[in-house]
Formats: sequence, structure tokens, C-alpha cells
Amino acid sequence: MSAPLRVVVVDDERPARSFLVALLRSFEDVTVVGEAASGKEAVAIIEQEKPDLAFLDWQMPELDGMGVVRHLRKQSMPLIAFVTAYDEYAVRAFEVNAVDYLLKPVDKSRLRETLNRAQDRIEHAEIAAEQPTSVGPFLERIPVRHREEVVIVPVQQIASIVADGELLNITTMRNERHTITYRLKDLERMLDPGKFIRLGRGTLANVDQIGKVAVMPGGTHMAILANGQKLPVSRIQSRILRERLLKL
Repeated sequence: MSAPLRVVVVDDERPARSFLVALLRSFEDVTVVGEAASGKEAVAIIEQEKPDLAFLDWQMPELDGMGVVRHLRKQSMPLIAFVTAYDEYAVRAFEVNAVDYLLKPVDKSRLRETLNRAQDRIEHAEIAAEQPTSVGPFLERIPVRHREEVVIVPVQQIASIVADGELLNITTMRNERHTITYRLKDLERMLDPGKFIRLGRGTLANVDQIGKVAVMPGGTHMAILANGQKLPVSRIQSRILRERLLKL
């Protein structure tokens, strides 16, 4: 499962800030990593926490939302969603590639759309950056250390590979589980792209082991493997999955 979206909320009006934070904390896939009551404070906390997404109030004294964007260093720039009581700044907001422009008071379902857009943009960028350039020969077995011995896991017997931080959890067709320390994008480059498919930012599945695909809310799917594993499929990868597996 993908890591929670790390967000910062910036608004000089405490009631509005608290209301948005409460809404965000009601979503299981979101973690609020910071709040700021001014533009200057926002720049400091964003550069310190490096969130995925920042909700910026457009109008603030001294340094407004657009000013915050200008003051941030490129390497510290998160995705930006502007929040305001006025709609006349929308065009300027999208000139800086803002992920969304929300009007106060923020509606929860509308906020969910913003979060989905941010997650899709992050995943799309990560997958594009990690696109494997494998040309073969492809990896046929993976050595896994278990205490004083090394277990050889044939790649053709692998059902799924799921990232968990710096670790990769490998599950075989027989539901045997192994863990290795490796980066998913590096391992993916060594695997046959005709045999393995991305289901999300941190999940690979053996195409031949996908027995069922269940439709889920929000344009996503759930892949059910022959070994009983249920793996969520992101919105972006759901489109790829439909093109690859769900058409005659």
C-alpha cells in the first residue's frame, strides 16, 4: 500500500486552518505533518518537513500564498493547492502548476478530489522516473538470506513483490514469504516486463498469477492473485491494467 500523503496546512486564520486540518485527518491515507499561521512560517516548515502537498491560503499578511511559492527553493517545492474565499485568483494559481484551487468553506468530497489529484501526480512522476529500461537477459532467481543459509527463489514462482520502506516483501505462488533489502525500481529493471506489472507505486505482480480483478470505488481496482493475495491497484495503474488484461 502506498505511503500516506504528507501535507502541510497554511492559513493565518486559526478557525479555517483547524477546520481544514480536521477534514484532512479524517482520511486514512493522509498525514498532517505541519501547520503554519503565516507565509514566513510556511516557508520554514515546508523546507524542514518536505511534505508531498501544501494547502496555502491565498491571502495572508506580509507573505501571501503566491509569495510562499516564490520563496521556496526548487528542491523543497511540494505540490501546491491554494485555499481561498475568492475565485478571482484561479488563473494565476494554475500558472504555477497548482494541483487545485479550493474555495472556503472546503467541502470534504471536493477535498478528496484534490488529494486524489495530488496522489495521481506523485505516482505518475515516480513511475515515469522509475520506468525500467530492461532489454534482457532477465533475472531468473533471487537469493534470499535466511540466518545462516541462502534460499534461492525462482522468479517464475514469485506472485508479488511489495515495497515496505527499504525492504521488499516477496510472496511466492505457494504463499512462502521472503524479505530482501533492495530498491523496487532496481529489481524491476532486471525482471521481464512481459511477466510483471506495476499495480501501484510500491507493488509488482506476476501477470500470470492475477486470477480476478475487482472494481473498487474511485476508479481503482483490487487484483486477486491465485495464492489468495489481494493487492490494491492505483487509479493510474488501473487504466494500464484494463488495457493489458481486461480487453479481449
